[in-house]
Amino acid sequence: MNNNILVVDGMALLFRHFYATSFRQQFMYNAYNRPTNGVQGVVRHVLKLVETLRPEHLVITWDMGAKTVRNDWYADYKKDRVAPPDELIPQFDHVKEVLDALGMFQIGMKGYEADDIIGTLSKEYDNIVIVSGDKDLLQLLDDHNELWLTKKGYTVYDQYTKSRFEAEHGITPEQFIDVKALMGDASDGYKGVKGIGEKTAFKLIREFGSVEHILTQLDTLTPSIRNKIESDIESLKISQRLARIITDVPVDFRHIEQNSVLSISKTELQAILDDHDLAISSKFVGTLDL
Repeated sequence: MNNNILVVDGMALLFRHFYATSFRQQFMYNAYNRPTNGVQGVVRHVLKLVETLRPEHLVITWDMGAKTVRNDWYADYKKDRVAPPDELIPQFDHVKEVLDALGMFQIGMKGYEADDIIGTLSKEYDNIVIVSGDKDLLQLLDDHNELWLTKKGYTVYDQYTKSRFEAEHGITPEQFIDVKALMGDASDGYKGVKGIGEKTAFKLIREFGSVEHILTQLDTLTPSIRNKIESDIESLKISQRLARIITDVPVDFRHIEQNSVLSISKTELQAILDDHDLAISSKFVGTLDL
């Protein structure tokens, strides 16, 4: 399975499309009184990706519950995440039902995040295009994959390769983990080093190469930066661990390879959309070149 693989961060797309319309209170209830704005957005988005990329394999990844191994490492990990809106909650299951009916392979594992599954797949296979809105995934870039960050609508992306990332930031994708460790991530609940922001974090890693090297060279830092790091060394170390995407999740690669080939006709597609009463017009399906 080393050619033309599309890996989609399902949760990132679901949240993106839900909030793109929900701020106007457009929840698009179907005939079964289920809100479908996020579901419709995900289905449209994935179908357009399939049409654009023509992947031989499609894998859609999901988070599985709020608790992961990172909560064992750090109790406050993501503790400040707000609960999803009531209109979004039923769409978590509904979108999986629809994608399953469409024959699209989905995977999630308790104890791990979707990022970890994506990371594991990125190390196992070549020629992967990862689609997400999560910049943390930049650390996974290598010579054999790309990261397409959602930007606008269903077709506009910020497309990253390893060479582009290195040219823009002056560090390797792997070193981005240490940048995150220094600056922290408020959305994930780890603090990094208080007083060190993104600009300084990048500067330090460009100069020293790694967190470990910084800690052996503290006497060469300015007094201000040195004091900040010395005051937050434990936070820095746990932040580094939390920032690193796991790349050895025990997934069944053979199962993925056997089940991730997509094959569906436009007639079948339209019937499934009609069955779920999704307001995706036949005109949209008709324009798809599947």
